[in-house]
Amino acid sequence: MNTMIKAATISAISFAFAGEALATEWNVSLWGKRRAFTEHVEKLAELVSEKTGGEFTLNISYGGLSKNKENLDGISIGAFEMAQFCAGYHRDKNRTITVLELPFLGVENLDQEVAISHAVYGHPAVQDEMAQWNAKLLMTSPMPQYNIVGTGEVRDELAEFEGMRVRATGGLGKAFEAVGAVPTSVTATEAYQAMEGGVVDTVAFAQHAHLSFGTINQAAWWTANLNPGTVNCPVVVNIDAYEGLSEGHRAALDASVDEAIAHYLDNYGQLLEKWDGILAEKGVEKVMISDAELDAFRAKAADPIREAWIADMEGQGLPGQELYDLVQSTLKEAKMSN
Repeated sequence: MNTMIKAATISAISFAFAGEALATEWNVSLWGKRRAFTEHVEKLAELVSEKTGGEFTLNISYGGLSKNKENLDGISIGAFEMAQFCAGYHRDKNRTITVLELPFLGVENLDQEVAISHAVYGHPAVQDEMAQWNAKLLMTSPMPQYNIVGTGEVRDELAEFEGMRVRATGGLGKAFEAVGAVPTSVTATEAYQAMEGGVVDTVAFAQHAHLSFGTINQAAWWTANLNPGTVNCPVVVNIDAYEGLSEGHRAALDASVDEAIAHYLDNYGQLLEKWDGILAEKGVEKVMISDAELDAFRAKAADPIREAWIADMEGQGLPGQELYDLVQSTLKEAKMSN
């Protein structure tokens, strides 16, 4: 082989290896199936690939990598690089972000939910707690206020919640418990079977989940305005994987978050516009709870649960009051800017 050909060959091999070194592939652990709740992750994958010319790809798995309650554990050991989880699945592992699951916070729309979530995610105490699991909070999965679908007779008075078996996690479960209901924290993927088998009478979900997990197909009625709160489900990345990204790939990921959230909000808005039509199509009665009953619910659930949460956090050396105040001040700003 002459010198020029040899040099060209070495150069080509070196270029090939350099190209391989630039390629980054992350595994992403979700659950269920593609739905409104996962659209921002799907969009993020699309944007990151576009911005890096296909060099950085996110391989999204719906249940193939981990059970939903074990996603944070998987992140902590580096079993995959990105995952979604819900705070109510393991409250002891993510105590600080459960402030976002307190009942009756006063959130009116998804934009406000994004604002308070990302404010809390940016708090040093929250970041420190997540770092214990080698997790960096990337973005929220904003959901509207939960409402319940139920079987049998309509329950539109607080007294009728006594003994009601409801699928509700986190702060929502506490709220229902405060008015005499019996909450159970079966996972989203188990909710349909729990309802079908009579394990629960009602299921608390956001609209997309009632559709995706089929609970709407078991329902006789749906509460349109109970609005007791919602759950908080972050998307996190493994810290080592994040810090190991090239500068360009990390910039592409960070710069894609806002656009992914905007896509999520637009997509979810379209679902909400169609919701009443979906109820009518499935023969589900839309139930409005009276103001008096809602006031009674708040009186029993909001203040006592909030004060107990703050005391519990402070007792563990966490800034409970500061986090709650951050939520309220951010919410106030968001409402003013709307």
